[in-house]
Amino acid sequence: MIVPINTYLCNLNNTRTMSDNRTPEQRHRNIAAVHSASTTPELKLRRALWRLGFRYGVNVKRLPGSPDIVLSKYHTAIFVHGCFWHGHKDCKNASIPKTNTDYWTAKITRNQQRDQEVWRQLEAKGWFVIIVWECQLNTARLPETVEAVASEIRKNGEIYQSIQSNRKIARASYLQERRIHKEHVTSLLTEIQTRIK
Repeated sequence: MIVPINTYLCNLNNTRTMSDNRTPEQRHRNIAAVHSASTTPELKLRRALWRLGFRYGVNVKRLPGSPDIVLSKYHTAIFVHGCFWHGHKDCKNASIPKTNTDYWTAKITRNQQRDQEVWRQLEAKGWFVIIVWECQLNTARLPETVEAVASEIRKNGEIYQSIQSNRKIARASYLQERRIHKEHVTSLLTEIQTRIK
């Protein structure tokens, strides 16, 4: 299920732990190999959305948090989060290593806090935010997830178009009122000048 941003809760209390049987050097190599952009889950979602006819930007730097997928037409930003790195609650992939637990807990908590700040900034700018978790993009769940994301994007697009339409109507009304006011003032000035003569 896609996580609506306004109901997203960060909670590490129920996070499971896992044993870490790697040496510090192996762990360092594993972490260094993790990419922050164009990950396999992101690529799966991007390809699926492209096949459905959605066109998007990738890692758009002008937006807070450089969202993974940006659909300007629908005013929607999508983040594809790794379950471990972003602390997906009650997910088997989000287990905290048993070694150096304090470090990992603090790091994931910082990631979650940064995520929430980025979402707030985007929403303040009028963007809709969709969060998709890595585990939702495995082979078994991919079709269901893509359909849910596509549905949310379309809904966001309708809302955005409605907002834009209302803005255009309000602007046209405002410009018409200004034009009438200006014509009225011009008429009054002409009448005053006529009386003075």
